[in-house]
Amino acid sequence: MTERVAVIGVGHLGQHHARIYTELPDAQLVGVADSDIERARFIGEHLGVPAYGSLGELIRRKSPDAISVVVPTSQHYEIAKKALEAGIHVLVEKPVTVKPSEAGELLEIADRKNLVLQVGHIERFNSAIRYISQIPCRPVYLDARRTAPFTPRINDVGVVLDLMIHDIDIVMSLVPSKITKIAATGACVFTEHEDIADAHITFEDGTLAHILTSRCAQKKCRQLEVVERERQITVNYELQTVQISRCVNNPEGQVEIRETPVFPKSEPLKLELADFVRCVREHRPPVVGGGDGKKALEVAVEILRQIHDGNNQEAGIPAAV
Repeated sequence: MTERVAVIGVGHLGQHHARIYTELPDAQLVGVADSDIERARFIGEHLGVPAYGSLGELIRRKSPDAISVVVPTSQHYEIAKKALEAGIHVLVEKPVTVKPSEAGELLEIADRKNLVLQVGHIERFNSAIRYISQIPCRPVYLDARRTAPFTPRINDVGVVLDLMIHDIDIVMSLVPSKITKIAATGACVFTEHEDIADAHITFEDGTLAHILTSRCAQKKCRQLEVVERERQITVNYELQTVQISRCVNNPEGQVEIRETPVFPKSEPLKLELADFVRCVREHRPPVVGGGDGKKALEVAVEILRQIHDGNNQEAGIPAAV
């Protein structure tokens, strides 16, 4: 059985959602939509599917079972809500919405209608992250760095909602404890939004995390360091590699031992969309559900508040985070 899927928003990322759906054996791409109808037609002709200028028209004409929402962040809530209310399973790109209250409303609709609501935190499907998520891991400190040269392509949000939210989600997935404190700073350099953000997160169990994100760097870096009591794990997101380092004592002193695990590597977006289709078909919760997206958004919103208000304090986020 194949699921009838569609994509709303076929820009830089949405075009890849559409392409991958044509490659998945359990999915049938039935159409694409974009407010830029010429763009939609271009992608539709390339993939051999009809194109529409709005989600409403796409739903009326093709009645998809599931849809990827890959529109600008400010439109996530409106488009995802319309799809859910029409009884359509939704994968919405990160961040799930602009406001946590909007995310909560989408969760309520999805629960009431028994629909899948998945959030596109793609780094959860990075092969390196999948590997370390499957081994015993007890961090005492995490350091995440995500930097890149400036590009004007993303201009509706700053780096917190565009980039840092990836690392917020990963850190929260690796630390099974509540957040007790957030301290964040940032700066606007090229845009009216924050282009650099630096956050320190303290968890109830004593774990510390540092996340640095910048779109003002001269070189690209996407790396995560997970420090444990007896080893250090280094993840390179771009290369999808993991290095595990340990210090051992011998008669001549301490020696560092490095391991480089070997594991299968796949296109993260393809794994993410395949998981979405399976969840729709099997009626099971996704790896990254709407609740995960809402929790990451709540932390991101507190970080943004501190950056723009310049006021560090105990985390002003719900106790459930």
